[in-house]
Amino acid sequence: MRWRDAFGARRREILAIAGPMVLANISPALIGLVDTAVVGHLGDAHYIGAVAVGAVILSFTFTALNFLRMTTTGLAAQAAGAGDATRLRTVLAQAAGTALYLGALLLLVQVPLGALALRMIEPSAAVGAAAWDYYAIRIWSAPAALVNFALIGWFIGLGNARAPLAMVLTANVVNIVLDLALVPGFGLAVRGVAWASLVAEYIGCAVGLQLALRELAQRPGRWLRAEILHLPSLQALFAANGALFLRTLLLMFAFAFLTTMGARQTDAILAANAILVNLQYLMAYVLDGFANAAESLAGRAIGARDAPAVQRIVRECLVFTLAVALAIAVAFAVLGPLAIRIVTSVPVVIDAAYRYLPWMVLSPLVCAWAFLYDGVFVGARRAGAMFGVMLGAVTVFLPAWWLTRSLGNHGLWLAFTLFNAARGLQQHLLFRQWVRSGCLLEVR
Repeated sequence: MRWRDAFGARRREILAIAGPMVLANISPALIGLVDTAVVGHLGDAHYIGAVAVGAVILSFTFTALNFLRMTTTGLAAQAAGAGDATRLRTVLAQAAGTALYLGALLLLVQVPLGALALRMIEPSAAVGAAAWDYYAIRIWSAPAALVNFALIGWFIGLGNARAPLAMVLTANVVNIVLDLALVPGFGLAVRGVAWASLVAEYIGCAVGLQLALRELAQRPGRWLRAEILHLPSLQALFAANGALFLRTLLLMFAFAFLTTMGARQTDAILAANAILVNLQYLMAYVLDGFANAAESLAGRAIGARDAPAVQRIVRECLVFTLAVALAIAVAFAVLGPLAIRIVTSVPVVIDAAYRYLPWMVLSPLVCAWAFLYDGVFVGARRAGAMFGVMLGAVTVFLPAWWLTRSLGNHGLWLAFTLFNAARGLQQHLLFRQWVRSGCLLEVR
């Protein structure tokens, strides 16, 4: 059977979006591994722990605002499906304006925000001091980071996966070059990693804005100030963003809890968990490529009022997602020990990471469902449902951790695995319910 016969037009379209988005998505995770590797060979576990703690504070802060990407994807996809180029401009302007406003707000509250986060995590003195150095520099990338969320979401909604790839790859090449120049070259340690990330975010943002203007030049439409500043549409945007903000806040709480409980054990376990969390991010970003395809294609099918197409898209994206998840699990089992040794040369950290690596082998098979349905829910603009699902998953996570505390760090990873399983199960049941009840095409 020929390739064209085996894979229909929709499957080729899924791969056309997912392929570049996988590359774009994994780049930040690879940068996280590079950042960790650069400081992981400085001879002390506290350097790895400092980058982990500083990064988790910023990840919690920035990713909590990742609703900008998700909401923008759904709005842009449905506008594209309806063929409304003027509405596409309005979505972009509202999203970017919201991003700049929130970025400025983060800069205003940076000191109390960082101090509160460190107090809650309770790292050792050495880790805490270095983590503050990282945070105090990197927080100034907030406006660019949030505008990048809006731009990437808008491009995904249009089905343009190459633009986010260009943005992310450009930023990450800059980040890697500056990491190597500032840390081993100039001896700036954790501060060098932070400066590299700061500069890279702004360069990525500049590339994204240029590509957005190029995209709009091919889609004739108008910038309508009255529509951009239209209060009801802005209120609708913020209402959807509010639910997604709370949902993402709960997700980042789970990751922050994982880091915090590791920090309260030993610096070696904190460092080992940081390495494993980077592997978790790498896995998530690969699988998110297919979730991004589902966001764009399902959103456009809903905009075109085609329910059967939505169901076919979900089935086909799920098959791809599960196949890739199995491949990642095998890769972690075979190559995981090598990856750990590449990232760090500290013996106690290597031993601890080896001990908990099996949780990473299991993780892709558990998480695949949640990641794929996240994309479907974003494309369908079901922000309220996404918040409800995450709230339900957290109510599984915390009791599971409490009941397995005697297992130490194994109990922590078990609870985190159950958290992700609860997300996927709830989403699958909700989607089936929407199909049966005929409300799949309801635009929220």
